[in-house]
Order: sequence, then structure tokens, then C-alpha cells
Amino acid sequence: MRIPSLKLLLGFEAAARHGNFSRAADELCLSQSAISHQVQQLEQQLGQPLFRRVGRGVELTVAGEVLQQSVRRALDNLEGGLGRIAGYMDPGLVVLVCPAAVAHGWLQPRLDVLRRRLPELSLLLSTDESARFVDEVDVDIVIADRPLQQPGVAEDRWLADEWVVAAAPGLARALEAEPPAGHAGLTGLLCLEDGFTDARAGVLLRGHLAAFRRVGVYDDARLLLDAALRGQGAACLPALLADEALADGRLVRLAGYPPAPGAQYWLARAAGEPRAAIVAAVADWLIEEAGLSRRPAPRPA
Repeated sequence: MRIPSLKLLLGFEAAARHGNFSRAADELCLSQSAISHQVQQLEQQLGQPLFRRVGRGVELTVAGEVLQQSVRRALDNLEGGLGRIAGYMDPGLVVLVCPAAVAHGWLQPRLDVLRRRLPELSLLLSTDESARFVDEVDVDIVIADRPLQQPGVAEDRWLADEWVVAAAPGLARALEAEPPAGHAGLTGLLCLEDGFTDARAGVLLRGHLAAFRRVGVYDDARLLLDAALRGQGAACLPALLADEALADGRLVRLAGYPPAPGAQYWLARAAGEPRAAIVAAVADWLIEEAGLSRRPAPRPA
């Protein structure tokens, strides 16, 4: 069956919602006769009566009720799609794809600084790492653990991560009162499932941490961080994930556990002139902040 025109469906939907051709006409800025004509055309196309007269108004037939539900769902989907498109029309929009651990631990705490610098910014931050193609899916900037090697894309070596062992302050004090050899008898180990297959994390897990009982193994880095902050065990975790917590003292790096190299991250964006100046401004800020993060922390006085 041929789908009726949107004009006929809109007239029908308004009449069905109001139960009155006159009020439907007022809403759509048409005459009552125009709405009546549209409904007649629709009924002819469908071969079904859609309304029956009731006093000064109309009510739906069974066929009309079925059609109204379908049209309302379609209009809701259309309105939702138009709303999403409107978001992409924002002149301050920048779409950034970033691994969840880096976004949660390193980037999110710094966004207030970025927004103060760029008050017009509307940042769409995605952790969907399958969207790795700059511009192919309206992505402006990608942070990834390997180069994209995509034509027309400029890439910079960005932050290097590392695996560290840390604990909540109370647990850290209890552990540091004992030599590292005795730590496994005092608490369990929290770690990522991916850590077992990561050759670099394996240096810690199969070496210094081999005696620990694994009390929490996570496939989501944010859950690992949450468990560590709750003092549920000593955690082997990426430093960028724990960046804010380590900086503000909610986590403490444990002495006696040397860090192991982690992922090297790259920052990618379109080469040449960006689609908007604000995209370049965000990329420049990310590179600048990464440079600040590389500086060694000041020694305590």
C-alpha cells in the first residue's frame, strides 16, 4: 500500500487528537473544509472510515484508532530525530571520542577549565571507541591508544599512561606499616580483566602482586576506581584513570610497587583547516594540558 502524504496524516492526527475538525484546522492554520477534505482523501486511499460524527465533534473508528497510534509513534520518532539534528547545528559543537578511563579520570575533572576558556563550547563526549574515523561519523577529535593512520588526519603523540598500585588512605596507612611482603595477608587485589592480557600490566600482576588474592576483577575501569576509592582492596589501575583521585589524596600510591608502562595515547583530528575554529581550540587545549600533566609534581617542602 502506498504511504499517504505527510500533509494528510498531519491533518488526520490533529483531528483525532482534538476530536474536532474546527480545532484541528485552527492548530494547523487551515480552514475546517480543508481538514474535512484531507480526511476524506485519506479515507479514500485507505478504503476505511476513520471517524464517525458525534454531536459537534468526531470520534475515531477502530481503524482510525490503529492509524492514530501508528502516526503518533512516527511523529514522535520524527520529532526526536529533528531534536538530535538541532544539537548538531550548535556552532560551538565539538565531538570528541575518548576511552572511558581517560575521559572519566583525566578529562572530566579538567572540563571546567576548558569551559572557562571556551564558554561557547558544546562538547559531545563519546566513549564509543568504535567511532574511530575523524569526520566519517561527524567526529572532530579522537583520542586512541594507537595511531588511526587515516588519510587526511593529523596525529600527535599525546599522553603516556602507566599501571600503578594504589589504595584508599586508610588502607594505605595500614599497608605501609608493614613491609610489602606482608601486604597480601592484609588485603586483596582489585584489577581489570584486561590486565591479565596486557603484557605491561602483567609485569605487576605476575610479579609484585602475584601473592595477592584477587577480590575484585572488573571489565569497566570506572568500577575498578570506585572499588579502590571505597577501600575494598589495593588496586592495580591505569594512572590516568586515577589521576584526580591521586592528585587530591583520595587514593595513595603504595611504596614498594614500581609502575609499569601503560598505553601510549594519540590525539587525531582533521589535517589542515578545521571545520570550525573551536575544534582547533579544543585540540590545542588538549595538547597543552597533556604537556602540563607530563611535568613532574613539585617535591614537598
